[in-house]
Amino acid sequence: MEALRLVLRYAHLIGFALLLGGAIVQFVSGKLRINPAMLWGAVIQVLTGLALSAPLRGGGDAEPSPVKLAVKLVIAIMIFVMVFVPWRRKREDVNRGHFLGIIGMTLINAAVATFWH
Repeated sequence: MEALRLVLRYAHLIGFALLLGGAIVQFVSGKLRINPAMLWGAVIQVLTGLALSAPLRGGGDAEPSPVKLAVKLVIAIMIFVMVFVPWRRKREDVNRGHFLGIIGMTLINAAVATFWH
């Protein structure tokens, strides 16, 4: 079980890197649009987050608070929706505030995971 938890955590970090990295690349380039890395990162984050929160850990870390998990899930779903809707509509450019919201919520979700004990 520990090996599975570690693989899921690793995949979760890859999803975070894809989501945030893809967003930063688009932001720096000046062309604010949703790229495939952001979409896949958001999908991986939600799926691996759900798998990590399942009661199959059985060791290692202390059990996280259900409130913390709920907050992280709500933020992750909001990020996914904010990434998926413009991508699905094939919008060329995304509003600057919308794009900064994706980046901000991604960083907030990482902060919740890191600092909330």
